[in-house]
Amino acid sequence: MDMVHVVFANDGSVQKISGCPEGLTPQAWFNFLSRNTRDRYESLSGGRGVFLLEPGELLRVSVAAAGSRA
Repeated sequence: MDMVHVVFANDGSVQKISGCPEGLTPQAWFNFLSRNTRDRYESLSGGRGVFLLEPGELLRVSVAAAGSRA
């Protein structure tokens, strides 16, 4: 299972996110994942969350995001 960890600021914007493709902001990467990986996000306590992706899915969506410049 591939995981993308997200940390949110107090205003709800994305402060940090793992696996962010070059050229995308953390918020744009989060938005892309939210739109393109249905039912893969799990919220956690403390202003955090995680996308749980199938093996290889992270590579596929990061290539797609980099190509689209989300």
